[in-house]
Amino acid sequence: MTELDQLLSQKRRIHLIGIGGSGMFPLVQILHHMGHQIQGSDNNTGDTIDTEREMGITVYLGHRAHQVEGADLVIYSAAIMKDNPELVAAKEQGIPVFERSEVLGWLTRQYNQCICVAGTHGKTTTTALLTQILVASGLDPTAVIGGKLPLIHGSGRAGNSQIMTVEACEFVDTFLHLSPDIAVILNVDADHLDYFGTLDNVIRSFHRFADLASHTVIYNGDDANTRKAVEGLQGKELITFGFGEGNDYTAQNIRVLDPSHTRFDLVYKGKTLTEIELCIPGRHNLFNALAACAAAQAVGVTPEQLAQTVPGFKGAGRRFEILGKVRGITIADDYAHHPAELAATLNVAVQMGYNKVWAVFQPFTYSRTKLLLDDFAQALKIPDRVVMSEIMGGREYNTWNIYTRDLAEKVPGSVWFNTFEEIADYVLANAEEGDLVITLGCGDVYKCAKLMLKKGV
Repeated sequence: MTELDQLLSQKRRIHLIGIGGSGMFPLVQILHHMGHQIQGSDNNTGDTIDTEREMGITVYLGHRAHQVEGADLVIYSAAIMKDNPELVAAKEQGIPVFERSEVLGWLTRQYNQCICVAGTHGKTTTTALLTQILVASGLDPTAVIGGKLPLIHGSGRAGNSQIMTVEACEFVDTFLHLSPDIAVILNVDADHLDYFGTLDNVIRSFHRFADLASHTVIYNGDDANTRKAVEGLQGKELITFGFGEGNDYTAQNIRVLDPSHTRFDLVYKGKTLTEIELCIPGRHNLFNALAACAAAQAVGVTPEQLAQTVPGFKGAGRRFEILGKVRGITIADDYAHHPAELAATLNVAVQMGYNKVWAVFQPFTYSRTKLLLDDFAQALKIPDRVVMSEIMGGREYNTWNIYTRDLAEKVPGSVWFNTFEEIADYVLANAEEGDLVITLGCGDVYKCAKLMLKKGV
């Protein structure tokens, strides 16, 4: 029995540092559902914290050492710095301390049909779609998603079945704490190279993740890196999806009705199962849909249920989310923060019939910006206009000596500003009726989109 098993075998007082984060909220829901006494702290208010307080949970604003007193267990996220006063105090007081991924790993071992969805891109959309299918089919899953799913009014839920869906993040190998029964791999690309160093190391890490699956691995048969990642796996059922011949699950007879509506025949080993209507844009989302359908079928969802439930999914929060219109300008927001994600999102955007597409991009982490600088520049040449903020350092300090101006120099016609206020004013002064403005990045650039909507009234 592990230390976490011992701690969580009885009802405990648990303090979460960064309790308002999208990754922490599902843990709050599940642990609260299990009967533990939950409290926590965060630096900012928001909808999530409002919801937690409505659940009867004590949430402190700001991080102070005394707030962990009396806790039996402290959980923190990867975004929390080592010098956080609550983290330091907990260790000094001998309170057991665990990173979020360790606790999530423990939770995955409490369910016997745990589906963990990994991949460099598409994890949130796929996990959200899969959860939507399962909930709408009456299977009552527990869910941990990296973004908000409107159907469940948040990023997670505590279900009462043995099915669990989990977004499995590869950052610093956190997904290796998980215990999937079914592992899904959407794609494997060069990312987080400040940690992994090389693409080969990324591939090796995904192989270790796939090997954790107790019985099934569902993977993208069209992606060369993913195929490398599953080489040599033993004792598992291997299920492929993609467009290429030889995949188990494929999409055939694809009809694009409009940029946000696609119909296709879901085919399994040459047999047409049903027709699927997908209501999110982009070819990349056809891959995500195939993966979600394959995983749903693996836990008992019928083709008829797939046909009934998939059309209800309109996307996860911050995934090409249309926020509103102002002065005839459409304002959208997307989480894309890797060059491949930017390219996929922006290629969809420029095909949607707007007069001009404005990309408002917030680079995230100095290391990623430095290491993938040329790739970012190439992706940002797709839209008509580019506006950038300064880099959001997140968990890093700027030891890389990289600045937004370095990226802007590689993107002709682009501009950058220090504040969202300046960006909002510039865009509203220059964008025209019929344009699309989409904010991009995994930091807080969505605030800029909301500011434009507010200022434009």
